[in-house]
Amino acid sequence: MDAQDQNWDDYRLFLAVAQAGSLSGAARLLGVTHSTVFRRLAAFEDRLGVRLFERLPSGYVLTAAGEAMEVATTRIDDEISGIRRQIVGQDHRLSGQIRITTTDMLAIGLLPPYLVAFRREWPGIGVELLVSDMRLDLMRREADIALRLGNPLQETLVGRRVGRLAFAVYAARGVQVGEDLIAQDWIGFGSAHAPLRQALKDWLPDLRPQFRTNSISAAVAAARAGIGLAALPCAIADPDPQLVRIAPFPDNFGLDLWLLTHEDLRHTARIRAFVDFMTEVLAAKADLLEGR
Repeated sequence: MDAQDQNWDDYRLFLAVAQAGSLSGAARLLGVTHSTVFRRLAAFEDRLGVRLFERLPSGYVLTAAGEAMEVATTRIDDEISGIRRQIVGQDHRLSGQIRITTTDMLAIGLLPPYLVAFRREWPGIGVELLVSDMRLDLMRREADIALRLGNPLQETLVGRRVGRLAFAVYAARGVQVGEDLIAQDWIGFGSAHAPLRQALKDWLPDLRPQFRTNSISAAVAAARAGIGLAALPCAIADPDPQLVRIAPFPDNFGLDLWLLTHEDLRHTARIRAFVDFMTEVLAAKADLLEGR
């Protein structure tokens, strides 16, 4: 069968495997099962009559044929994504669906009440929340809007700084905490939270956490359970009746909150409505976000 007769979804699946380097990673990107990716990739290679990947213990590696296909397919996918963005960007309706991506910390600890308020304000706009520590590609419309920490601006994206998230040290209410913070049990973080890890290291260089997690939400739960002290966002920990603030960070450590979208979508009515709404409500909560 000629390649032009293939379903474009097969090429997108191929790109997902090439990007992730594994079937499980591609499955997460596409929102399907591992077995679905395995079956469809095998059938795709059979129809093309060429092997696109070498199956190695370390993962799926492109063959020479696969590398050539990746270059061509990526170019076409970028063009298709650009056309879609331009079409959506002409949409002036205050209705339809928007896809928002953010981390579990913000999705669980910060956003829910504001999403409820947004839905009351704009009942015609549906919201899909994609929770991932992986940065979904706004250029390919894996999401329409991203709420991210730090300063993540990049070419072709436009954004607004909508607040600053302050951090402090917290413990479970009722736990006795001595003056020597180093002597306490601590909850540490993985590489996904590099700025926070570095701030802790600069402040307490001899700190050796007894428990680690790659999730702020998991750290909140662990701190509630009394596993140890944790550096947590004030906006999430201060309202929690099971937690008490133990100490501030030196130098008022915090991370900026950014709302991002692709420049082609900035004038889409439903996306602009969400960005404007979130900018306003988060500005009104500046004291909470900044730990005051």
